[in-house]
Amino acid sequence: MKKKKIPMRMCLGCQEMKPKKELIRVVRNKEGEVSVDFIGKKPGRGAYVCKSIECFEKARKAKRFERAFEAHIGDDVYDIIKQQLEDDNDQ
Repeated sequence: MKKKKIPMRMCLGCQEMKPKKELIRVVRNKEGEVSVDFIGKKPGRGAYVCKSIECFEKARKAKRFERAFEAHIGDDVYDIIKQQLEDDNDQ
């Protein structure tokens, strides 16, 4: 039996390659809207970040999301990601 390959993605915070399922996907669609993609199926360009506040803050501070999407990202999108991370960590 052939072992299934696990898709790996780089976290924008710690710059480490991790399994895609362990990361949160942020996506920019054709209209240029940036949103959080919790199921990983939204169409558009994706960027990934660990489910840790530290990695998220590091990526935000270094403007790595802006660079990945070649677009400005509003504070509202950052707030949604941060809120989701905080909710995940509370469980």
